[in-house]
Amino acid sequence: MTQALVHHLGSTIRDLRKEAGMSQIVFGEKCGFYQTYLSRIENGSANPTINAIEVIAKGLGLSFFELLDLVKLRIEQASLR
Repeated sequence: MTQALVHHLGSTIRDLRKEAGMSQIVFGEKCGFYQTYLSRIENGSANPTINAIEVIAKGLGLSFFELLDLVKLRIEQASLR
């Protein structure tokens, strides 16, 4: 993944997690990931696997493709600025 994609994926996950009212610790437990790994994904310093993205999407109540559609929308909005 490009760094821009990793960044937008992470920020989208962070915003959706916060909207759901979950801390990184609670969300990590729900997904089966350590809080530190989620933190690295959210701040763009980790490049998650497709499997990890799917698990995170399900933890947010989304499908894999719904999450990626939201990321795509953010990338498109950022390119218009």
